[in-house]
Amino acid sequence: MATLADPDTDFSRLPDLPADVFTAPLVKPAHLGDDWLEPAQTDYTSDDHGIWNELFARQMEVLPGRAASAFMAGLDKLDLSRGGIPEFGALSEELDKLTGWSVVPVPMLIPDHVFFWHLANRRFPAGNFIRTRETFDYIQEPDVFHDVFGHVPMLTDPVYADYMQEYGRAGWKAMHYNRLKSLGALYWYTVEFGLIEESDGIKAYGAGILSGPTEAKFAVEAESPNRIMLNVDRVMRTDYVISDLQPTYFVIESFDDLFRQTVERDFDRLYKNLAPGFTYANGAVIDVDYVVNRGTQEYHLRGGRGSGAEPFRSGLDGLARREVIDQQSDDTTRKASAQRDQRQSAQE
Repeated sequence: MATLADPDTDFSRLPDLPADVFTAPLVKPAHLGDDWLEPAQTDYTSDDHGIWNELFARQMEVLPGRAASAFMAGLDKLDLSRGGIPEFGALSEELDKLTGWSVVPVPMLIPDHVFFWHLANRRFPAGNFIRTRETFDYIQEPDVFHDVFGHVPMLTDPVYADYMQEYGRAGWKAMHYNRLKSLGALYWYTVEFGLIEESDGIKAYGAGILSGPTEAKFAVEAESPNRIMLNVDRVMRTDYVISDLQPTYFVIESFDDLFRQTVERDFDRLYKNLAPGFTYANGAVIDVDYVVNRGTQEYHLRGGRGSGAEPFRSGLDGLARREVIDQQSDDTTRKASAQRDQRQSAQE
């Protein structure tokens, strides 16, 4: 079966990067090896730990009721509320007991093929630095708070943890077909900005949502963004926004649903049918979509972050918006499940 990953790739060592594949021209610091790992975690200052604690406290005022239950459970399992930036060794020891993952320090964004290799070996590369007070509300490059607070709790969920490993293994197949952009869109709309349908409504599991107070409210409650049931073919053809709130979020039924749609797919055929660039704009709604909530797009029509536009307009409060969205989601989820079953039967 042609799957997400190439079963013949040897991940016990860093595979050679194909010569004809373009990746970001990152300059490796001289003291690092080919794995790009720092020899040790940073010796953080008391102010660094204070920034972590303030960020943590701010998010915990926002996330209950908005974050996925798997994320909230992961926070407890890893005891991330104990205060201060977690020590990666102790964190990895606890994570290894749960799902076999570890957290390793990197100085900056690392090359795609190295990132894939670490994920394939159940190692999560985390930024070895924390934002300053001047960049407290927004930082372009992921720091230790985004990586450890936003990503690591989700790695305590066994199915999600397996998905992340398979995503890493998938990188070489994407490079072979020169479709890293498409695979990047899948990561963006699931790992970074994914939503999940739970019994009491839509919740966030993506780290880009969970590590920021505004996006946590916007993604789950605002009237502006679209919320569409995940369809992998569609997602991998969709552009995305890096420096602002998302015009569209994609919703999964469960992590089993996410795994089934990705790892158990014929990705060779999918890659062959994908165009080199994106087909759909990030705010588009197309005829094959199962729409949970068709957004007004008001925030982005008013210019988004660059214009100083407010993410929420006056009108329904957060609870009322949630009730409307949750009512819409029930029927949409049932319809999407039925249609997906029909597609899978046809593929078989």
